Amino acid sequence: MPKKNVTKLASAAAAAAMVGALTLGAAAPAQAQNFGGVLGCNAPGGKQEGGALIGALVGAAAGSNLAKNDRTTGTALGAVVGAAAGSAIGCKLQHDDQDRRYAQGHGYQQPATYAHGGYRLDRSISPANYAGGGGAMIARSNVNLRAAPSTSSARVGQLRAGQRFEALAYVRGSEWVLVGQNGVGVGYVHGAYIQPEGYRYAAWR
Repeated sequence: MPKKNVTKLASAAAAAAMVGALTLGAAAPAQAQNFGGVLGCNAPGGKQEGGALIGALVGAAAGSNLAKNDRTTGTALGAVVGAAAGSAIGCKLQHDDQDRRYAQGHGYQQPATYAHGGYRLDRSISPANYAGGGGAMIARSNVNLRAAPSTSSARVGQLRAGQRFEALAYVRGSEWVLVGQNGVGVGYVHGAYIQPEGYRYAAWR
């Protein structure tokens, strides 16, 4: 086989392998940001992989058109340059998104909840010593939710009169209840202001 044809075949294989690798990288989860080179970015998101793939395709087309004498090599080089440029733009967009979240007070993907005593708690409330769940409850009047089982703690929400809610647990040694929302503790309410759902008109005991 002529040497020129061998060179073209090798260049074509390299270009195909490169485009295939970029495609696989783009299909990986956005959280798996441990790739080196054009697929590594320390800000979460999937825009870098998409940018690298689009850049590679555009660069390959441009390189093929510019390198008239050896289109295969031009395609491969264009794909490399385009992938790098697209990757840089995508990573910059991911950093911009992260900075925007931080400026809005959401932080750098800080978890919204944490675990304590077998329960999931919102980060705005303090943990306590719990003693089992209370089931479905109803607020007897408008009442504030507190960050800790104390009237002196910060207000983190409110229950409306007649509002149904989930009592995740009682606070041991007190009359305070951990109020749940979708299985997450979101605040504390004193037992004097609530009652079991089945006893709407009964006095709280």
